Amino acid sequence: MLIRLGAIMSLVLLLPACSTGQLVARGAAPLIDNGVTAMNRETDLGLAQASMPANLKMLEALLIADPGNVAYQLQAAMGFYGYTLAFVESANPVRAAGLYRRARAHALIALGDAGMPDAVLTGSTAEFERALAALKQDDVPALFWTASAWGKWIELQLDDPARLAELPRVEAMMQRVLVLDETYYYGGAHLFFGAYYGGRAPMFGGDFARAAKHFDRAAELNHQQLLLVEVYRARYLLRQMGEREAFHAALTRVLETSVANPELNLANAVAKQEAAALLAQEKDLF
Repeated sequence: MLIRLGAIMSLVLLLPACSTGQLVARGAAPLIDNGVTAMNRETDLGLAQASMPANLKMLEALLIADPGNVAYQLQAAMGFYGYTLAFVESANPVRAAGLYRRARAHALIALGDAGMPDAVLTGSTAEFERALAALKQDDVPALFWTASAWGKWIELQLDDPARLAELPRVEAMMQRVLVLDETYYYGGAHLFFGAYYGGRAPMFGGDFARAAKHFDRAAELNHQQLLLVEVYRARYLLRQMGEREAFHAALTRVLETSVANPELNLANAVAKQEAAALLAQEKDLF
């Protein structure tokens, strides 16, 4: 798989910037799709960590040949987001912030194709709200991954007032995702709001009851197969509430749970890794 992708990348880089290069890049779409599927089904985190960077650079090489390819932009956004969440954020938050910004940049190109470019995203409130209201269900992937990466970028820079000032727009974008398709990415917008409302004390805008409802809805939508829901419930909500026993029980269940859906193998392996790390920090967190 990687050998075939490498051969395609070499050919793309040797071709002039013309329609021929675009045809070669677009011809790689089935291999890229299969590569994404294979990565999602991976159970070995070491193998995933070692192979993802090459695949991400492959996508960026294809985008040099075909910069208007929205599907590749979204796959790059998802890939950079997932790689950073799984393997970078806990060890190197500074580097993670840069990679989340990079994921946002890829997703934003796709969102711009849907009628919401960066100038609108960061422009006047009225213009932002008009563009957001005009988005349709087909635009949800671009909207979701832009907001997800943007939110994580902000989370890692909470001491920067400029970043904090952007948070209401991320919230509005995720609210629009809920309206258009709350099921997208296993109820991912509900997972966002569970962390958003659960990770802050009520005096700073947190709402524990609201957070719990979002976590419950996310779990319902993915049939309790996405273990990150319970990891985030523990990390953001139960920790903030001081519920140590519930925190411990939720993370222990994650470690003991087996999920049959192979498309969630990698996500759930990451969830188990984070659950173990949080349990190791339990005494310090409470």
